[in-house]
Amino acid sequence: MSMDGKVVIITGASRGIGRATARLLASRGASVVINYATNTQAAEAVEGEIKAAGGKALAVQASVLSPDDVQRLVARTIEAFGRIDVLVNNAGASFTQGTFLDTSWDSFAADVTNELKATYLVTRAVLPLMIAQRYGRIVVVGSGTDRQVIPGMLSHGTAKAALATFAHHLSYEPARHGVTINMVVPGFTETEATANQPAALKEHLARMTPLGRVALPDDVARVIAFYASDDSGFITAAHTPVDGGRSS
Repeated sequence: MSMDGKVVIITGASRGIGRATARLLASRGASVVINYATNTQAAEAVEGEIKAAGGKALAVQASVLSPDDVQRLVARTIEAFGRIDVLVNNAGASFTQGTFLDTSWDSFAADVTNELKATYLVTRAVLPLMIAQRYGRIVVVGSGTDRQVIPGMLSHGTAKAALATFAHHLSYEPARHGVTINMVVPGFTETEATANQPAALKEHLARMTPLGRVALPDDVARVIAFYASDDSGFITAAHTPVDGGRSS
């Protein structure tokens, strides 16, 4: 699954699944744009690691919830590498954890809106360029909470389910222009974002998983890399769980 000559934007790439994906795609020859919101040190560390290994990378600060920032992200990518072949919509919005009765409408609506907005804005900025060049790979990173219940994640699961429907419907429009849109759906994954979850929850989820453990970022990155490559050229609108068989 060579990525030689391909230019990739990965949102939320300073840590976790995004960081693992950036490293993997760069190792396969891609020029990688490491988008991040606030953690400059972490993003520059990923950029430095890729360059030290002989790869091409550029860290770009931009909030995926800001239309102006998104336009700047796209402009910086074109300026540095000349084109955009792959977009990995990995950045997700923060969400309110709690039961339904503890959740206000305003916080619930904000969680769902921001999750969709984070993918909508970047996809809307990049898709016309891909259509014009008649080539593109868009990968949307979702969550197993779109179909499986985890207590306290009502707004998160609702937001991810809406994101899955968005990606599925959107895949139809650019397909005849050589652009595919697929969704990768991790189960619980060991990242910085999940480090504060109770050990008992992680142990429970591992026991409930046929393969006997929770996911690591590299497990998810390898599936993203498939959908970012030409090996997946005749697949679009896929919804692929990466959860060790838990959703089977």
